[in-house]
Amino acid sequence: MAATESLLLAAGVVFATLAIGGALATRLDQSVIPAYIVAGVLVGPNAPEIAGQSLTLVQQQEFITLLQELGIVLLLFFIGLEFDLGSLMRRREAVTRAAGVDLLLNAGAGFALGYAFGFGLVESVLLAGATYISSSAIITKSLIELGWIADPEAEAILGVLIAEDLVIAVYLALLTAVALSGGTLASALVPLGISVAVIAALVALATVGTPLVARALDTDADELFLLRIVAAVTVVAGVALALGVSEAVAAFFLGAAVGGTEHAHRVERVITSERDLYAAVFFFAIGLGTDPRTLGAVAVPLAALVAVTAVTKLVSGYAGAAAYGLTERRRVRMALAMVARGEFSLVLAALAVTAGLDPQLTALIVGYVLAMSILGTVLMRSSGHVEALVARLRGGAGAAPT
Repeated sequence: MAATESLLLAAGVVFATLAIGGALATRLDQSVIPAYIVAGVLVGPNAPEIAGQSLTLVQQQEFITLLQELGIVLLLFFIGLEFDLGSLMRRREAVTRAAGVDLLLNAGAGFALGYAFGFGLVESVLLAGATYISSSAIITKSLIELGWIADPEAEAILGVLIAEDLVIAVYLALLTAVALSGGTLASALVPLGISVAVIAALVALATVGTPLVARALDTDADELFLLRIVAAVTVVAGVALALGVSEAVAAFFLGAAVGGTEHAHRVERVITSERDLYAAVFFFAIGLGTDPRTLGAVAVPLAALVAVTAVTKLVSGYAGAAAYGLTERRRVRMALAMVARGEFSLVLAALAVTAGLDPQLTALIVGYVLAMSILGTVLMRSSGHVEALVARLRGGAGAAPT
C-alpha cells in the first residue's frame, strides 16, 4: 500500500475509533477523556490479543504526533482564555486561602507518595503536579451540563481552577527545564533563565499587551480570524518549545492575552470544534503510548494514590468553599467538583516520556487520570445523594440548605 494511502487509512481508523469511544462514553454519561485514552490503548501498538490475534490497528506516526501537539496547545490556549486576573484579584484573600490549602494537601500528598513508591526527586515532583491540579476541561464541562455554572459555588470552583492553572504554568516551565536538562538544578540554570525570560514576556503580553493582540486579530472574516488564531498559537508555542519552554505554558499565556480582548467569545465560537478534534487525538495518543501490562505493575501504588488524593481533594475543596463563605450544600458540591484530574496531568505524563523518566511513572499517571476522571464525573452527578447523606450525618432532615 502506498504511503499516502496508508496514512489516510490510519487517520480514518483514529477518527473512527475516537467517534465510537466518545459515543459510548456519552451513552454511559461519562467524560469522553478516559474513553479516548482507552481507545488508543485498544488499537495501538500495545493492544491486547484475542485468540492470538493482536487488535493493533494504529502505530504512533508523525501525523498523530503533530495532531497531538496541536491538541495540547489549543486545549491550553482555551484554558488560558478563561483566565481572569481581575476576578482573582477581587477575591484574592479567599482565593489565596483556598488555593493554599489545595496546593499543600494535594501536591504534598503526591510528592510524599512518590517517595514512598520509590521514585526519585524529579519523578516525585512531577507526580505532585499530577495529583495537585484538577481538570479544568472536565469540571467546567460538568458545571455547564449540571446547571451549576450560575450557582454560588461556580465562582469559588473557577477561582481555584484559575489559581491552579497559574501555579502549574510556572511549575511546568521550571520542571520542563530541569527534567530535560539531566534532572539536576545546576545543569538547568541556563534553561531556567530562558524559561523565566520567556514566561515574563508572555505574562507581559497577557497583562499589558492585549491592545496589540486585539489589533492583530481584528478582521470581519471568520476564516481569516480562524487562521490568525491558529497561526498565533502554533508559532508562539513552537518558538517557546524551540527555546526549551513548554508549548503548553506558552499557549496558556497567549490564551490569557486573547481572553482580555473583545475577541474572546468569538474565539470560542469559531475554533471550539478544531480544539475538540485535536484534543481528542492528544488523549488518544496518550493511550497509544500506554502499555496495559505496566498498569498491572503499578496497581498497588495506583490504588493508594487514588484513595489518598481523592480524600485530599475532597478536604481541600470543602475548605476552599468555606474560605468563600459558602453554605454546607455548596461546600459539598465544590468538594465533589474538584476531584477530577485530566489534561494537565496527562501533559506531565507526556513530559515524563520525553524526559526519559521511569516508565512506571507514566503508566501510574495515565491510570490515575483514568480513575480520577471517571470518579470525579460520577461524584458530581451524584451530588444530590451525597448532599443528603451529609445532611443526615449532621443531624439535618433531607438536603442541606441552599
